[in-house]
Amino acid sequence: MLKLRVISEASVTADIKLIELESVSDALPGYQPGAHIQIDIPGGETRNYSLINLDPGVETQIPPTNYKLGVLLEEQSTGGSSYIHGLKVGDEITCELPKNDFPFGTDNNPLLIAGGIGVTPIASMVSALVRNDSMFEFHYAGRTSSSVAFMPELQNVAGDRLIPHFDDQESALDLVKLFDGVDISRHVYVCGPKGMIEATKQAAEQAGMPAKQIHFELFTNDATLASDDSFEVEISSSGEVYNIPAGRTIIEVLEEEGVDVMYDCQRGDCGICQTSVIAGTPDHRDVVLSESEKASGDVMQICVSRAKSKRLVLEI
Repeated sequence: MLKLRVISEASVTADIKLIELESVSDALPGYQPGAHIQIDIPGGETRNYSLINLDPGVETQIPPTNYKLGVLLEEQSTGGSSYIHGLKVGDEITCELPKNDFPFGTDNNPLLIAGGIGVTPIASMVSALVRNDSMFEFHYAGRTSSSVAFMPELQNVAGDRLIPHFDDQESALDLVKLFDGVDISRHVYVCGPKGMIEATKQAAEQAGMPAKQIHFELFTNDATLASDDSFEVEISSSGEVYNIPAGRTIIEVLEEEGVDVMYDCQRGDCGICQTSVIAGTPDHRDVVLSESEKASGDVMQICVSRAKSKRLVLEI
């Protein structure tokens, strides 16, 4: 665990803040582009936030002097983003060591795509590419020009390799057009809302790009799905049945009941919690499974997915 102190906080848009943190005691561990830290928030919960580096002159794999976070204040925040936005200079927080579920390779001429606050891990990749004098193409999409964060800094770093897209202008991102004729040997790195990631994967795969070359991280808000119906989960090996109420995940309930489950991201984008479905119909909400895997109903990601049937029988 790390104990960090806020040394600066500033609003970069109406609802996005840049928070700068230093270590209270030990030197900060280095990290690679795409990494995040898991922060403790009041109530015994945690939230993940990507580390952002906007300076190509900073090599983050060498122990840095500070960590920076770009955090969007969610309209339906259940504690995470509102807590971060409430931090003031001098406040202290605790977090786990940096972890990377979105590793960035040294691919030739990668295609980078960011949507909204999903720009935070992508920005670190851009800085690394510029520092190494590497070729790349960077598409940054948002609803309006005023809603996107760090645009001046990114334009200064990336130059004409940054291509902005705004939904309220003629420059709106057209993924089908973007992947038309793309070199399928390239790698794609995309971070943003679930719909954008799914559309990117579909356009890339239709263009003939192998799935292993499409790398993504889902940027979710911290609002719960309180309107969803409850359902039951039966563990095939024991016959035990657990009720999964609205607003709670399968993992949360099972772990609370002492069932040993394997998981990591809890956002539906790492695949570690994938579980075999013996009976019932899953309601898939991840970005890991292909459309054919979802249609088969044989597996599901239990960190975010729910049920269309009254009961799921899972092999856990």
